[in-house]
Amino acid sequence: MAVDFIESGKHAEAEQYFRRAMIKINDMTFFSNTALHISSKRLTKSKHISKDLYIYQRKEYDEGMHTYTEPLTINTMYDDHNYHSVSATILYNLGQLCMRLDEDEKASGFFYKALAVSQWSSGPAKSNQGLSVIAVLHNIGHIQYRGGNYEEAVRTYTKALQIGRGSFSEYPLDVAATLNCLGVLYFHMPKAKTEQAMELYLESLTIRRRVLGNDHRDIGTTLNNIGRIHYMKGQYDEALTLYREALAIRRKRLGDDHLDVAATIYNAGQTHHQRGDLQEAMTLYQEFLRIAKSRLGDEHRDVAIMLKCMAQIYHEEKEYDKATKLYNEALRVGRAALGEKHPEVASTLNKLGNLFYEKGDFDEAIRVYQEGLEVERAVLDCFHPNITVTLTNIGQIYKLRGEFQSALRLYKEAVAIQKRSLGAAHPNVSVTLSSIALIHYQNRNYTRALNVYQEALRIRRDAYGDDHLEVASTLNSVGLVLFKMELHDLAMQSFMEGLRIRRKVLGVNHRDVAIILYNIATIHLETGNDDEAMKFYRETLRVERVALGPKHGDVVLTLQHIGQVHQQRGELDVALDYFEEALEIQRQTLSSNCASIAQTLNHIGNVHLQRARTAEMVEVFSEALRVYRSAGHSESELVVSGFNFYGLAKLHPECAAVA
Repeated sequence: MAVDFIESGKHAEAEQYFRRAMIKINDMTFFSNTALHISSKRLTKSKHISKDLYIYQRKEYDEGMHTYTEPLTINTMYDDHNYHSVSATILYNLGQLCMRLDEDEKASGFFYKALAVSQWSSGPAKSNQGLSVIAVLHNIGHIQYRGGNYEEAVRTYTKALQIGRGSFSEYPLDVAATLNCLGVLYFHMPKAKTEQAMELYLESLTIRRRVLGNDHRDIGTTLNNIGRIHYMKGQYDEALTLYREALAIRRKRLGDDHLDVAATIYNAGQTHHQRGDLQEAMTLYQEFLRIAKSRLGDEHRDVAIMLKCMAQIYHEEKEYDKATKLYNEALRVGRAALGEKHPEVASTLNKLGNLFYEKGDFDEAIRVYQEGLEVERAVLDCFHPNITVTLTNIGQIYKLRGEFQSALRLYKEAVAIQKRSLGAAHPNVSVTLSSIALIHYQNRNYTRALNVYQEALRIRRDAYGDDHLEVASTLNSVGLVLFKMELHDLAMQSFMEGLRIRRKVLGVNHRDVAIILYNIATIHLETGNDDEAMKFYRETLRVERVALGPKHGDVVLTLQHIGQVHQQRGELDVALDYFEEALEIQRQTLSSNCASIAQTLNHIGNVHLQRARTAEMVEVFSEALRVYRSAGHSESELVVSGFNFYGLAKLHPECAAVA
């Protein structure tokens, strides 16, 4: 009767009957009451909601971990010869009852007692009543998995696998089930062991196909699991092939509205999303949302997650109003399902903050980021990486607004957390240090900037070696600081080392090579070595034309700068050629009323002025003034015979990306 009550959902009644059965068994066995004691505390379903952000192992979806989940009936009267087996079965059923009530700790206790009794009475494989030791081990392992104790779970399932392999069946399904469970564990470990997981899944799939055929429900589960490994490895075409096969099986066996069908739809949607197939992803996300709402309700965490995914697609398509609406709906549902303080709520707030950042609405972005930060501090470990991401996002906005002290305060807090959680030599620390150094550079505090960049450089060299692009990027930044400090020889050494690395790693015709070539040329120009400067400027121009195309904006800037250098040297005909080439590209690529065209016309007019060609000068200056007015600029922006040569280029490496 107790089993019937479990299956009908009458858990309290089931507990009472199991308790009575256990009392009778205790009276007949020499096992102590302590060993087989059942708590008198009523079993109640836990109301605790996990605060973990990345939890897949929820019972709504099948990864193949829900094996041996049914209670066992006892079809014979117990007597002195079988009461240990009956006792083990009752304990096992009590464990099943506790699992259904999410009382994992109690369930584990019952399963361990069932395991001890079963093994004592009938050896390692089965009890006389058919209770499988493998079944008990699976349930113990599943509880360990649900609790995040992956190493313990691996040991438990490995023991079950050893027992299964010792059976006489050539292709035992319990072996296939155990192989799949071990694959899931390796997949979910903090550092996923995808190769081991793939081997286990493939062996499980082989056994299941030989025993069950090609369209059994369990085949669909294993195919779905294999697809997730391909997805994790970035093998999206292979993942989609497997998801399609798994989806066809699941639709056939489970129906279109089953949650496991929805799970595979979600996986396929994510894969299309990563490939940039946004419309295909949106179609799949909408189907998942329909199923989830019908099966789980309108205010379930997975509904909130899907609304966020759909918002991200609109976000990526720059449809900000639609994205904002869905992010806000995801927030409402997430808060209803999980409460105000939950990592999923913080994640959605961070995405919404990113949207406002991209729109340039910095006030609203800071407000949302700070709200998310408050949630993260409440629910995450104080050294969690998500907190550092949010801190640096807010810091980036303060930096862009010129509020450097506020930005520095947040970056320093972020780097302190990173050093505590990751170690002072972790590469992520160097990223935040570079952001701090850049603020010092922008504040013209060059000594501090140099010190922080050098710390970042040391970390990157230790982490990556001397010939890594991150090292080259930091060397470029160090060179820029040294140039501002007028330490030209040291700046040149830094740039030349960065150039060597970039040419070695990227080849001679890459845009990043052109950036350092430009900086080297500028140092030569500053130190009076004009011939070397022109050599490096011309090489910069050559690389930019190859890497970016002959009509790119950077090509125009370099043409203008070379023209200015020739103009300064009195080589006016050559200067005019470069300015006119720049003007021709601008007229082909820009609006006729663009202020950049007026600036180039201004350069050309000054060359005509120096050559005493008054008519040409007046004509060109007049056109420049007309363009300035059309572009909404002041006529006072026209500069006659003014030179502004050294705009030392172009770039520091990018700050930490907005997450």
